[in-house]
Amino acid sequence: MKLDKAKKRIAKQINKGFDGYPQITLAYLGATADCATEVVVSFVAESGAEAQEQRFVSTGDVRQDETIQSVLIKIIDRANARTVTEIAGVAIRKP
Repeated sequence: MKLDKAKKRIAKQINKGFDGYPQITLAYLGATADCATEVVVSFVAESGAEAQEQRFVSTGDVRQDETIQSVLIKIIDRANARTVTEIAGVAIRKP
């Protein structure tokens, strides 16, 4: 899947807003606010359930990594996520 297409599909899901569960949250982390080298995908099956997390790491910016963005789409699709949220910006990861 092309990078632009994957990013558009993710953005479309995020823009829909809260629509119930299952819910997926994307959080980007990096050493600086300009480059996210890690993405944390949190999955919550139902209200009150504990979140399951999966991390993907790259040497470059994960937001520009076609493979990682395609995997995020597959995770969203396979989980039948009704809600997808994204934590704004890049959180600074402490060494």
